[in-house]
Amino acid sequence: MLPSPRIFLSVVLLSACQGEPASPEGADPAKSVVSKGSSGADQGPPQGEPVRAILTQAPAVPPPTGRNAPAKVIVELEVREVVKPISEGVDYTFWTFGGDVPGSFIRIRQGDTVEFHLQNHPSSKMPHNIDLHAVTGPGGGAASSFTAPGHESQFTFKALNAGLYVYHCATAPVGMHVANGMYGLILVEPPEGLPPVDREYYVMQGDFYTVGKYREKGLQPFDMQKAIEENATYVVFNGAEGALVGDKALQANVGETVRLYIGNGGPNLVSSFHVIGEIFDKVYYEGGSKTQENVQTTLVPAGGSAIVEYKVEAPGTYVLVDHSLFRAFNKGALGMMKVDGGDALEIYSGKEVDSVYLADKAEPGAGQAVAQASAELAQGSVTLASQVAAGQALYAGTCSTCHQADGKGLEGIFPPLAGSDFLNADPLRAAGIVLTGLNGPVTVNGKEYNSVMPPMSQLNDDEVANILTYVYSQWGNQGHVVTADQVAKVRASAAMPQGAAH
Repeated sequence: MLPSPRIFLSVVLLSACQGEPASPEGADPAKSVVSKGSSGADQGPPQGEPVRAILTQAPAVPPPTGRNAPAKVIVELEVREVVKPISEGVDYTFWTFGGDVPGSFIRIRQGDTVEFHLQNHPSSKMPHNIDLHAVTGPGGGAASSFTAPGHESQFTFKALNAGLYVYHCATAPVGMHVANGMYGLILVEPPEGLPPVDREYYVMQGDFYTVGKYREKGLQPFDMQKAIEENATYVVFNGAEGALVGDKALQANVGETVRLYIGNGGPNLVSSFHVIGEIFDKVYYEGGSKTQENVQTTLVPAGGSAIVEYKVEAPGTYVLVDHSLFRAFNKGALGMMKVDGGDALEIYSGKEVDSVYLADKAEPGAGQAVAQASAELAQGSVTLASQVAAGQALYAGTCSTCHQADGKGLEGIFPPLAGSDFLNADPLRAAGIVLTGLNGPVTVNGKEYNSVMPPMSQLNDDEVANILTYVYSQWGNQGHVVTADQVAKVRASAAMPQGAAH
Protein backbone atom coordinates (compact mmCIF):
# COMPACT_ATOMS: atom_id res chain seq x y z
CA MET A 1 0.00 0.00 0.00
CA LEU A 2 1.37 3.45 -0.93
CA PRO A 3 1.98 5.93 1.87
CA SER A 4 -0.62 8.63 2.33
CA PRO A 5 -0.14 11.68 0.07
CA ARG A 6 -0.70 13.77 3.16
CA ILE A 7 2.54 12.39 4.60
CA PHE A 8 4.41 12.90 1.37
CA LEU A 9 3.78 16.55 0.63
CA SER A 10 6.91 17.27 -1.46
CA VAL A 11 6.77 16.88 -5.25
CA VAL A 12 9.67 16.54 -7.65
CA LEU A 13 8.98 17.54 -11.14
CA LEU A 14 11.01 15.97 -13.88
CA SER A 15 10.44 17.09 -17.44
CA ALA A 16 10.99 14.79 -20.37
CA CYS A 17 11.11 16.43 -23.78
CA GLN A 18 8.55 15.22 -26.29
CA GLY A 19 9.81 15.27 -29.84
CA GLU A 20 12.36 17.82 -30.93
CA PRO A 21 12.81 20.67 -28.41
CA ALA A 22 12.19 24.02 -30.01
CA SER A 23 15.09 26.42 -29.66
CA PRO A 24 14.42 30.11 -29.16
CA GLU A 25 15.88 30.82 -32.62
CA GLY A 26 13.77 28.17 -34.32
CA ALA A 27 10.55 28.87 -32.51
CA ASP A 28 7.79 31.00 -33.91
CA PRO A 29 7.59 34.48 -32.35
CA ALA A 30 6.28 34.07 -28.83
CA LYS A 31 3.59 36.05 -27.14
CA SER A 32 3.48 37.29 -23.55
CA VAL A 33 1.00 36.71 -20.76
CA VAL A 34 -1.34 39.63 -21.37
CA SER A 35 -4.11 38.82 -18.97
CA LYS A 36 -4.73 36.24 -16.36
CA GLY A 37 -8.23 36.06 -17.68
CA SER A 38 -11.33 34.80 -15.99
CA SER A 39 -11.93 31.18 -15.11
CA GLY A 40 -11.51 30.09 -18.71
CA ALA A 41 -14.70 28.06 -18.33
CA ASP A 42 -16.27 30.00 -21.22
CA GLN A 43 -13.65 28.64 -23.61
CA GLY A 44 -15.75 25.54 -24.28
CA PRO A 45 -14.73 21.89 -24.35
CA PRO A 46 -11.45 20.67 -25.87
CA GLN A 47 -11.61 20.43 -29.65
CA GLY A 48 -10.04 17.92 -32.04
CA GLU A 49 -7.52 15.19 -31.36
CA PRO A 50 -5.38 15.32 -28.20
CA VAL A 51 -2.23 17.42 -28.46
CA ARG A 52 1.08 16.17 -27.07
CA ALA A 53 2.87 19.07 -25.37
CA ILE A 54 6.29 20.10 -26.63
CA LEU A 55 8.63 20.34 -23.64
CA THR A 56 12.01 22.07 -23.67
CA GLN A 57 14.99 22.20 -21.33
CA ALA A 58 16.31 25.56 -20.13
CA PRO A 59 17.10 28.02 -21.54
CA ALA A 60 14.93 26.98 -24.52
CA VAL A 61 11.22 27.79 -24.64
CA PRO A 62 8.55 25.87 -26.62
CA PRO A 63 6.84 27.72 -29.48
CA PRO A 64 3.46 29.37 -28.90
CA THR A 65 0.52 26.98 -28.93
CA GLY A 66 -0.88 28.72 -32.02
CA ARG A 67 -4.40 27.51 -31.24
CA ASN A 68 -7.61 29.51 -31.22
CA ALA A 69 -9.54 26.94 -29.19
CA PRO A 70 -8.97 24.77 -26.13
CA ALA A 71 -7.56 21.28 -26.60
CA LYS A 72 -6.85 18.17 -24.60
CA VAL A 73 -3.10 18.31 -23.96
CA ILE A 74 -1.01 15.35 -22.86
CA VAL A 75 2.03 16.18 -20.72
CA GLU A 76 4.57 13.53 -19.73
CA LEU A 77 7.34 14.23 -17.21
CA GLU A 78 9.87 11.77 -15.86
CA VAL A 79 11.63 12.21 -12.54
CA ARG A 80 15.32 11.25 -12.52
CA GLU A 81 17.90 11.48 -9.76
CA VAL A 82 21.19 12.37 -11.45
CA VAL A 83 24.73 13.40 -10.49
CA LYS A 84 25.77 16.56 -12.35
CA PRO A 85 28.26 19.41 -11.83
CA ILE A 86 27.05 22.35 -9.76
CA SER A 87 30.38 24.19 -10.17
CA GLU A 88 33.86 23.53 -11.60
CA GLY A 89 35.02 20.26 -10.07
CA VAL A 90 31.98 20.04 -7.78
CA ASP A 91 29.28 17.40 -8.27
CA TYR A 92 25.86 17.18 -6.66
CA THR A 93 23.03 14.63 -6.72
CA PHE A 94 20.12 16.52 -8.25
CA TRP A 95 16.53 15.32 -8.15
CA THR A 96 15.04 16.48 -11.43
CA PHE A 97 12.04 16.67 -13.69
CA GLY A 98 13.47 15.44 -16.98
CA GLY A 99 17.13 15.08 -16.04
CA ASP A 100 17.94 18.79 -15.72
CA VAL A 101 17.44 21.69 -13.35
CA PRO A 102 15.12 23.45 -13.80
CA GLY A 103 12.56 20.98 -15.09
CA SER A 104 11.14 21.14 -18.59
CA PHE A 105 9.24 24.24 -19.67
CA ILE A 106 5.55 23.43 -20.26
CA ARG A 107 3.46 25.67 -22.52
CA ILE A 108 -0.33 25.35 -22.78
CA ARG A 109 -3.37 27.56 -23.42
CA GLN A 110 -6.02 28.86 -21.05
CA GLY A 111 -9.03 26.53 -21.20
CA ASP A 112 -6.97 23.46 -22.11
CA THR A 113 -7.67 20.19 -20.35
CA VAL A 114 -4.35 18.64 -19.39
CA GLU A 115 -3.83 14.91 -18.99
CA PHE A 116 -0.70 14.83 -16.83
CA HIS A 117 1.56 11.78 -16.57
CA LEU A 118 4.31 11.71 -13.93
CA GLN A 119 6.83 8.89 -14.18
CA ASN A 120 9.48 8.09 -11.57
CA HIS A 121 12.48 6.34 -13.11
CA PRO A 122 13.24 2.87 -11.68
CA SER A 123 16.74 4.03 -10.66
CA SER A 124 15.32 6.66 -8.29
CA LYS A 125 15.81 6.14 -4.57
CA MET A 126 12.88 8.32 -3.47
CA PRO A 127 9.16 8.71 -4.18
CA HIS A 128 8.19 12.01 -5.78
CA ASN A 129 5.13 13.96 -6.86
CA ILE A 130 4.28 17.33 -8.42
CA ASP A 131 2.46 20.48 -7.32
CA LEU A 132 1.70 22.73 -10.29
CA HIS A 133 0.75 26.24 -9.22
CA ALA A 134 -1.32 26.44 -12.42
CA VAL A 135 -3.71 23.76 -11.07
CA THR A 136 -6.92 24.63 -9.25
CA GLY A 137 -7.42 21.71 -6.86
CA PRO A 138 -6.02 20.27 -3.60
CA GLY A 139 -2.24 20.26 -3.57
CA GLY A 140 -1.99 21.46 -7.16
CA GLY A 141 -1.87 17.83 -8.25
CA ALA A 142 0.34 16.63 -5.40
CA ALA A 143 -2.42 14.56 -3.82
CA SER A 144 -2.95 12.71 -7.12
CA SER A 145 0.64 12.19 -8.21
CA PHE A 146 2.58 10.48 -5.42
CA THR A 147 4.78 8.12 -7.45
CA ALA A 148 7.15 5.42 -6.23
CA PRO A 149 10.33 4.53 -8.19
CA GLY A 150 9.45 2.59 -11.33
CA HIS A 151 5.81 3.72 -11.29
CA GLU A 152 3.64 6.27 -13.11
CA SER A 153 0.77 8.47 -11.91
CA GLN A 154 -1.88 10.25 -13.97
CA PHE A 155 -4.37 13.04 -13.24
CA THR A 156 -6.28 15.63 -15.23
CA PHE A 157 -6.83 19.34 -14.68
CA LYS A 158 -8.30 22.28 -16.57
CA ALA A 159 -6.12 25.37 -17.01
CA LEU A 160 -8.49 28.04 -15.70
CA ASN A 161 -6.10 30.99 -15.33
CA ALA A 162 -3.54 32.46 -17.71
CA GLY A 163 -0.11 33.23 -16.26
CA LEU A 164 3.40 31.93 -15.66
CA TYR A 165 3.47 29.41 -12.81
CA VAL A 166 6.04 27.41 -10.86
CA TYR A 167 5.76 23.67 -10.44
CA HIS A 168 7.72 21.68 -7.86
CA CYS A 169 7.87 18.43 -5.96
CA ALA A 170 5.79 18.32 -2.81
CA THR A 171 6.87 15.07 -1.20
CA ALA A 172 7.98 15.29 2.42
CA PRO A 173 10.36 16.73 3.39
CA VAL A 174 9.18 19.25 0.82
CA GLY A 175 12.06 21.69 1.31
CA MET A 176 14.65 18.98 0.68
CA HIS A 177 13.04 17.87 -2.59
CA VAL A 178 12.87 21.45 -3.85
CA ALA A 179 16.41 22.21 -2.62
CA ASN A 180 17.65 19.29 -4.70
CA GLY A 181 16.35 20.93 -7.88
CA MET A 182 12.76 19.73 -8.29
CA TYR A 183 11.05 22.74 -9.89
CA GLY A 184 10.21 24.30 -13.24
CA LEU A 185 7.78 26.62 -15.04
CA ILE A 186 4.45 26.14 -16.80
CA LEU A 187 3.10 28.94 -19.01
CA VAL A 188 -0.65 29.16 -19.54
CA GLU A 189 -1.19 31.46 -22.52
CA PRO A 190 -4.30 33.65 -22.62
CA PRO A 191 -6.66 32.88 -25.52
CA GLU A 192 -5.27 35.79 -27.59
CA GLY A 193 -1.69 34.64 -27.07
CA LEU A 194 1.28 36.86 -26.20
CA PRO A 195 2.69 39.75 -28.24
CA PRO A 196 5.39 38.62 -30.71
CA VAL A 197 9.06 38.98 -29.71
CA ASP A 198 12.31 37.96 -31.40
CA ARG A 199 13.80 35.83 -28.61
CA GLU A 200 12.44 33.93 -25.64
CA TYR A 201 14.51 32.30 -22.91
CA TYR A 202 13.88 30.30 -19.73
CA VAL A 203 15.92 31.24 -16.65
CA MET A 204 15.21 29.86 -13.18
CA GLN A 205 17.06 30.60 -9.95
CA GLY A 206 17.56 28.18 -7.08
CA ASP A 207 19.49 28.02 -3.81
CA PHE A 208 21.53 24.92 -2.90
CA TYR A 209 22.97 23.71 0.39
CA THR A 210 26.08 21.50 0.44
CA VAL A 211 28.15 20.08 3.29
CA GLY A 212 31.31 21.49 1.71
CA LYS A 213 31.78 25.22 1.30
CA TYR A 214 31.49 27.11 -1.98
CA ARG A 215 33.56 25.43 -4.71
CA GLU A 216 34.89 22.72 -2.39
CA LYS A 217 35.70 19.94 -4.82
CA GLY A 218 34.23 16.46 -5.18
CA LEU A 219 30.72 15.05 -4.74
CA GLN A 220 28.97 17.24 -2.19
CA PRO A 221 26.01 15.95 -0.11
CA PHE A 222 22.95 17.99 0.79
CA ASP A 223 23.20 19.75 4.18
CA MET A 224 19.82 19.86 5.94
CA GLN A 225 20.98 22.16 8.73
CA LYS A 226 22.30 24.78 6.30
CA ALA A 227 18.98 24.60 4.46
CA ILE A 228 16.99 25.09 7.66
CA GLU A 229 19.18 28.08 8.53
CA GLU A 230 18.79 29.41 4.96
CA ASN A 231 22.59 29.56 4.62
CA ALA A 232 22.94 28.78 0.91
CA THR A 233 26.26 27.50 -0.42
CA TYR A 234 25.24 28.19 -4.01
CA VAL A 235 22.63 30.44 -5.59
CA VAL A 236 22.55 29.73 -9.32
CA PHE A 237 20.65 30.11 -12.55
CA ASN A 238 19.54 26.96 -14.37
CA GLY A 239 21.00 24.48 -11.93
CA ALA A 240 24.72 25.25 -11.94
CA GLU A 241 27.28 27.98 -11.62
CA GLY A 242 28.28 28.92 -15.15
CA ALA A 243 25.13 27.50 -16.79
CA LEU A 244 24.66 30.77 -18.73
CA VAL A 245 28.21 31.98 -19.39
CA GLY A 246 30.78 31.61 -22.17
CA ASP A 247 29.53 29.47 -25.04
CA LYS A 248 26.32 28.80 -23.04
CA ALA A 249 25.42 32.50 -22.82
CA LEU A 250 22.05 33.66 -24.12
CA GLN A 251 22.23 35.20 -27.60
CA ALA A 252 20.56 38.17 -29.26
CA ASN A 253 21.18 40.78 -31.96
CA VAL A 254 21.00 44.56 -31.76
CA GLY A 255 17.46 45.74 -32.38
CA GLU A 256 15.77 42.53 -31.24
CA THR A 257 13.18 42.24 -28.51
CA VAL A 258 13.87 39.67 -25.79
CA ARG A 259 11.46 38.02 -23.39
CA LEU A 260 12.79 36.18 -20.34
CA TYR A 261 10.58 33.81 -18.39
CA ILE A 262 12.10 34.07 -14.91
CA GLY A 263 11.32 31.59 -12.17
CA ASN A 264 12.57 31.14 -8.62
CA GLY A 265 12.45 27.61 -7.26
CA GLY A 266 13.89 28.67 -3.93
CA PRO A 267 13.36 26.86 -1.63
CA ASN A 268 14.26 29.80 0.62
CA LEU A 269 15.60 32.94 -1.04
CA VAL A 270 13.81 35.75 -2.85
CA SER A 271 15.52 36.84 -6.09
CA SER A 272 16.27 40.45 -7.02
CA PHE A 273 16.59 39.84 -10.76
CA HIS A 274 18.58 42.38 -12.77
CA VAL A 275 20.30 42.58 -16.16
CA ILE A 276 23.34 44.85 -15.88
CA GLY A 277 23.17 47.44 -18.66
CA GLU A 278 19.50 46.94 -19.53
CA ILE A 279 16.20 48.39 -18.37
CA PHE A 280 13.13 46.17 -18.57
CA ASP A 281 10.65 47.84 -20.92
CA LYS A 282 7.88 45.73 -19.43
CA VAL A 283 7.59 43.39 -16.44
CA TYR A 284 4.68 41.03 -15.82
CA TYR A 285 5.36 40.96 -12.12
CA GLU A 286 4.74 37.73 -10.21
CA GLY A 287 3.88 36.11 -13.53
CA GLY A 288 0.38 37.59 -13.61
CA SER A 289 -1.60 39.97 -15.81
CA LYS A 290 -0.43 43.31 -14.42
CA THR A 291 2.58 45.04 -15.96
CA GLN A 292 5.06 47.68 -14.93
CA GLU A 293 7.29 49.64 -17.31
CA ASN A 294 10.91 50.89 -17.18
CA VAL A 295 11.98 48.61 -14.34
CA GLN A 296 15.60 48.21 -13.22
CA THR A 297 15.30 45.22 -10.86
CA THR A 298 12.31 43.01 -10.18
CA LEU A 299 11.60 40.83 -7.17
CA VAL A 300 10.82 37.17 -7.86
CA PRO A 301 9.56 35.37 -4.74
CA ALA A 302 10.52 31.83 -3.87
CA GLY A 303 7.95 29.70 -5.65
CA GLY A 304 7.12 32.59 -7.96
CA SER A 305 7.90 34.02 -11.37
CA ALA A 306 8.09 37.10 -13.55
CA ILE A 307 8.19 37.84 -17.27
CA VAL A 308 10.55 40.60 -18.40
CA GLU A 309 10.81 42.13 -21.85
CA TYR A 310 13.36 44.52 -23.32
CA LYS A 311 14.83 45.64 -26.60
CA VAL A 312 18.61 45.45 -26.98
CA GLU A 313 20.00 48.63 -28.52
CA ALA A 314 23.77 48.23 -28.13
CA PRO A 315 26.17 45.30 -28.69
CA GLY A 316 28.18 43.68 -25.94
CA THR A 317 27.90 41.27 -23.06
CA TYR A 318 25.08 41.90 -20.61
CA VAL A 319 25.29 40.26 -17.19
CA LEU A 320 22.28 38.63 -15.53
CA VAL A 321 22.43 38.66 -11.73
CA ASP A 322 20.55 38.32 -8.52
CA HIS A 323 21.25 41.85 -7.25
CA SER A 324 21.77 40.50 -3.76
CA LEU A 325 25.32 40.77 -5.01
CA PHE A 326 27.23 38.30 -2.87
CA ARG A 327 24.96 35.68 -4.36
CA ALA A 328 26.01 36.78 -7.85
CA PHE A 329 29.75 37.04 -7.37
CA ASN A 330 30.38 34.61 -4.51
CA LYS A 331 27.65 31.97 -4.84
CA GLY A 332 27.11 31.70 -8.59
CA ALA A 333 23.94 33.66 -9.53
CA LEU A 334 25.47 35.17 -12.67
CA GLY A 335 24.77 34.66 -16.36
CA MET A 336 25.42 36.42 -19.67
CA MET A 337 23.56 37.58 -22.72
CA LYS A 338 25.82 38.26 -25.71
CA VAL A 339 24.40 40.79 -28.15
CA ASP A 340 25.89 41.03 -31.64
CA GLY A 341 25.53 43.91 -34.07
CA GLY A 342 26.89 47.24 -35.11
CA ASP A 343 27.98 49.86 -32.62
CA ALA A 344 25.36 52.26 -31.33
CA LEU A 345 27.75 54.98 -30.19
CA GLU A 346 24.95 57.49 -29.73
CA ILE A 347 23.59 55.18 -27.00
CA TYR A 348 26.77 53.77 -25.45
CA SER A 349 30.47 54.05 -26.25
CA GLY A 350 31.84 51.62 -23.67
CA LYS A 351 33.93 48.49 -23.98
CA GLU A 352 32.69 45.06 -25.01
CA VAL A 353 33.22 43.10 -21.79
CA ASP A 354 33.53 44.50 -18.28
CA SER A 355 35.76 42.17 -16.29
CA VAL A 356 34.86 44.04 -13.09
CA TYR A 357 31.50 42.31 -13.30
CA LEU A 358 32.35 39.10 -15.13
CA ALA A 359 35.47 38.36 -13.07
CA ASP A 360 36.81 34.86 -13.80
CA LYS A 361 33.93 34.31 -16.27
CA ALA A 362 35.20 37.08 -18.57
CA GLU A 363 37.71 34.98 -20.50
CA PRO A 364 36.61 32.00 -22.63
CA GLY A 365 37.85 28.72 -21.21
CA ALA A 366 38.46 30.07 -17.71
CA GLY A 367 36.11 27.57 -16.10
CA GLN A 368 37.67 24.69 -18.00
CA ALA A 369 41.13 25.66 -16.76
CA VAL A 370 39.98 25.63 -13.14
CA ALA A 371 38.18 22.33 -13.62
CA GLN A 372 41.24 20.76 -15.28
CA ALA A 373 43.53 21.66 -12.38
CA SER A 374 40.97 20.35 -9.89
CA ALA A 375 40.62 17.07 -11.79
CA GLU A 376 44.39 16.57 -11.88
CA LEU A 377 44.72 17.29 -8.16
CA ALA A 378 41.98 14.76 -7.43
CA GLN A 379 44.07 12.16 -9.27
CA GLY A 380 47.07 12.86 -7.03
CA SER A 381 49.10 15.65 -8.63
CA VAL A 382 48.65 18.73 -10.75
CA THR A 383 51.01 19.95 -13.47
CA LEU A 384 52.60 23.38 -13.31
CA ALA A 385 50.92 24.36 -16.58
CA SER A 386 47.49 23.50 -15.20
CA GLN A 387 48.17 25.37 -11.96
CA VAL A 388 49.23 28.47 -13.87
CA ALA A 389 46.22 28.36 -16.22
CA ALA A 390 43.79 27.93 -13.33
CA GLY A 391 45.56 30.58 -11.28
CA GLN A 392 45.33 33.06 -14.15
CA ALA A 393 41.56 32.59 -14.36
CA LEU A 394 41.12 32.91 -10.59
CA TYR A 395 43.46 35.91 -10.37
CA ALA A 396 41.27 37.73 -12.92
CA GLY A 397 38.23 37.32 -10.71
CA THR A 398 39.83 37.76 -7.28
CA CYS A 399 42.90 39.98 -7.47
CA SER A 400 43.11 41.96 -10.72
CA THR A 401 40.84 44.84 -9.73
CA CYS A 402 43.31 46.04 -7.09
CA HIS A 403 46.65 44.59 -8.19
CA GLN A 404 45.77 45.08 -11.88
CA ALA A 405 45.91 42.57 -14.73
CA ASP A 406 49.64 43.26 -15.25
CA GLY A 407 50.47 42.91 -11.54
CA LYS A 408 51.76 46.49 -11.27
CA GLY A 409 49.17 47.61 -8.70
CA LEU A 410 48.21 51.26 -8.28
CA GLU A 411 50.93 53.70 -7.33
CA GLY A 412 50.70 54.72 -3.69
CA ILE A 413 47.60 52.59 -3.07
CA PHE A 414 47.87 48.90 -3.95
CA PRO A 415 51.34 47.36 -3.88
CA PRO A 416 52.68 45.72 -7.03
CA LEU A 417 52.99 41.95 -7.33
CA ALA A 418 55.24 42.24 -10.39
CA GLY A 419 58.88 41.90 -9.36
CA SER A 420 57.91 42.35 -5.71
CA ASP A 421 60.73 41.81 -3.22
CA PHE A 422 58.15 41.48 -0.43
CA LEU A 423 56.21 38.79 -2.29
CA ASN A 424 59.23 36.80 -3.46
CA ALA A 425 60.81 36.69 0.00
CA ASP A 426 58.38 34.18 1.49
CA PRO A 427 55.65 32.23 -0.42
CA LEU A 428 54.13 30.86 2.79
CA ARG A 429 53.81 34.36 4.22
CA ALA A 430 52.06 35.31 0.99
CA ALA A 431 49.62 32.43 1.47
CA GLY A 432 48.92 33.64 4.98
CA ILE A 433 48.19 37.15 3.76
CA VAL A 434 45.71 35.83 1.19
CA LEU A 435 43.92 33.88 3.92
CA THR A 436 43.96 36.43 6.75
CA GLY A 437 44.32 39.75 4.93
CA LEU A 438 46.75 42.61 5.49
CA ASN A 439 45.97 45.92 7.16
CA GLY A 440 48.49 48.71 7.53
CA PRO A 441 51.76 49.90 6.01
CA VAL A 442 53.99 47.56 4.00
CA THR A 443 57.20 48.34 2.09
CA VAL A 444 57.51 46.90 -1.41
CA ASN A 445 60.54 47.60 -3.60
CA GLY A 446 61.52 50.51 -1.34
CA LYS A 447 58.10 52.21 -1.41
CA GLU A 448 55.55 52.27 1.35
CA TYR A 449 51.91 51.32 0.72
CA ASN A 450 49.16 51.69 3.30
CA SER A 451 45.90 50.04 2.34
CA VAL A 452 43.65 47.19 3.34
CA MET A 453 43.52 43.74 1.80
CA PRO A 454 40.49 41.83 3.08
CA PRO A 455 40.88 38.14 3.96
CA MET A 456 40.23 35.82 1.03
CA SER A 457 39.67 32.79 3.25
CA GLN A 458 36.59 31.82 1.23
CA LEU A 459 39.04 30.49 -1.38
CA ASN A 460 39.84 26.79 -1.19
CA ASP A 461 43.41 25.62 -0.57
CA ASP A 462 44.00 24.62 -4.18
CA GLU A 463 42.61 27.95 -5.42
CA VAL A 464 45.03 29.94 -3.22
CA ALA A 465 47.90 27.70 -4.36
CA ASN A 466 47.01 28.14 -8.03
CA ILE A 467 46.70 31.94 -7.76
CA LEU A 468 50.08 32.27 -6.03
CA THR A 469 51.77 29.85 -8.43
CA TYR A 470 50.44 31.91 -11.34
CA VAL A 471 51.64 35.17 -9.78
CA TYR A 472 55.10 33.72 -9.07
CA SER A 473 55.35 32.57 -12.70
CA GLN A 474 54.70 36.08 -14.08
CA TRP A 475 56.19 39.56 -14.28
CA GLY A 476 59.80 38.73 -13.36
CA ASN A 477 58.91 36.87 -10.16
CA GLN A 478 60.96 33.93 -8.93
CA GLY A 479 58.82 31.02 -10.08
CA HIS A 480 57.90 29.54 -6.69
CA VAL A 481 55.38 26.68 -6.84
CA VAL A 482 52.82 26.68 -4.03
CA THR A 483 50.86 23.51 -3.27
CA ALA A 484 47.43 22.98 -1.80
CA ASP A 485 49.00 21.02 1.08
CA GLN A 486 51.20 23.99 1.97
CA VAL A 487 48.20 26.33 1.99
CA ALA A 488 46.26 23.88 4.17
CA LYS A 489 49.06 23.92 6.77
CA VAL A 490 49.18 27.73 6.72
CA ARG A 491 45.40 27.86 7.14
CA ALA A 492 45.51 25.43 10.08
CA SER A 493 48.09 27.55 11.93
CA ALA A 494 46.85 31.03 10.96
CA ALA A 495 45.07 33.34 13.37
CA MET A 496 41.88 33.83 11.38
CA PRO A 497 39.90 37.03 11.87
CA GLN A 498 36.71 36.53 13.87
CA GLY A 499 33.93 35.38 11.59
CA ALA A 500 36.25 34.56 8.69
CA ALA A 501 35.51 31.47 6.65
CA HIS A 502 37.87 28.63 7.46
